[in-house]
Amino acid sequence: MKTKARINEWRHAPDEALKADLRNLKEKQRSLRFLLVSGKLKNVCEVRELRKDIARMSTVLKQKSKKEE
Repeated sequence: MKTKARINEWRHAPDEALKADLRNLKEKQRSLRFLLVSGKLKNVCEVRELRKDIARMSTVLKQKSKKEE
């Protein structure tokens, strides 16, 4: 349920805010990869959830751009 609420929130957010959030998520993913490789990451499930959130946010952005056309 938490995921659906987040997606609905993204659908009503402005495109620029979503793009900024997407950049931040990708930076976080990059840092988590380094922590994972170095063995310092405790919660490895976080990498998977972050990857899914990035995909969901990208999908919402694409859907919004299709509506505008």
